[in-house]
Amino acid sequence: MSGVAAGLGGFAVLLVLMALRVPIGVAMLATGLGGYAAWTGTTPLVAFLKTSTYYQFSTYSLSVIPLFVLMGEFATRAGMSRALYRTAAAFLGHRRGGLAMASIGGCAAFGAICGSSLATAATMGQVALPEMRRYGYSGALSTGSLAAGGTLGILIPPSVILVLYALMAEMSIAKMFVAALVPGVLAALGYMAAVAIFVRRRPQDGPAGPRADWRERLAALRETWSLIVIFVLVIAGMYRGWFTPTEAAAVGAFGTGCLAVLHGGMRLSGIAACLRGTAATSAMIFLILLGAETFNAFLAQTRTPVLLAEAIGEAGLPPILVLLAMLALYLVLGCVMDSMSMLLLTVPIFYPIVAGLDFGMSREETLIWFGILAVVVVEVGLITPPVGMNVFVINGLARDVPMIESFRGVLPFLISDGLRIAALIAFPAISLGLVRLLG
Repeated sequence: MSGVAAGLGGFAVLLVLMALRVPIGVAMLATGLGGYAAWTGTTPLVAFLKTSTYYQFSTYSLSVIPLFVLMGEFATRAGMSRALYRTAAAFLGHRRGGLAMASIGGCAAFGAICGSSLATAATMGQVALPEMRRYGYSGALSTGSLAAGGTLGILIPPSVILVLYALMAEMSIAKMFVAALVPGVLAALGYMAAVAIFVRRRPQDGPAGPRADWRERLAALRETWSLIVIFVLVIAGMYRGWFTPTEAAAVGAFGTGCLAVLHGGMRLSGIAACLRGTAATSAMIFLILLGAETFNAFLAQTRTPVLLAEAIGEAGLPPILVLLAMLALYLVLGCVMDSMSMLLLTVPIFYPIVAGLDFGMSREETLIWFGILAVVVVEVGLITPPVGMNVFVINGLARDVPMIESFRGVLPFLISDGLRIAALIAFPAISLGLVRLLG
């Protein structure tokens, strides 16, 4: 059996295990262990596990993950989602579709602190959904805007997905965060534009709410200034060299923890709950990391990534065609896999191929650009039928809304995503402009 055939066979086994609802971390670990042993024998497998497992989890860079997760836990406990939503609603709620736009703005701001798409969708959904339904918003617009807005959690930094990509592709975490800022803002603005077009065609779906006066708006802003300070300190501190990424995550976690105590009324029981939530989420991420490392080690033994890269290079395909094929695969995989597992599984195969393609940029810029594109497309998969994890999360909160109506509600946002992806491909400077400016 050839190496590529063995590698593809491993992928087939992995998909079967996933179809049987085996957790993705366990499925990748089992497939990797079985494939590695079948290809090289049990003795090399034991030697690999003896060293690789320790090396994988003793890496200092990985400490940034539980700290950013803890930052998100504290942010939720501090009631930041409510403060952010109230601020956005104070400025936008008087417009048609304004509360849906406020939900998207709140998701963007909360995602900058939380870093998780599903957590952003679930937390903001609990805050914003009752308000939109109270003012007569349709089920399609209310659930669709929240599901789409939740995807901003994995794009707007700090983001665990961006951290993992930076570690796998050996890129700077700070540069990945800076590169994601403009695409993240464009995503939020694009979603708001989609809401404006939606309510222009169907004004009854998003009626205007009461107008807040400037005293109310300034009062709402005072509740959120501390969040802005934390966000700027974390991002600027990393890029300016004041902190390492781990130190920046610790500063962010400490800052949001203080806010949770001072403004959210968090007590010792709340701190313990945040620590338990962080431990559970981090353990899940690390299990997926171990499974991905083992599975990718099996693929490396079969030389599947190298052989595929050589085959693509010898085929003489235009680089843009290769890139589009990879992004299309991400859309397909998004229907059956979660975003983190998808990136962990594919990046070790894709990034050597992308690094060898000529897009008229340096290797570092090419990999940063590809990383942003990959995360954006993975983000789209979170609201793409028939799975769309964010849609399921929001629909679970709005039990009176049929699932088909929620999926109908995300269609305008999918169109916005398609236009944004096309712009990011056509104009790499959207992602790289700030990196070049600050570099």
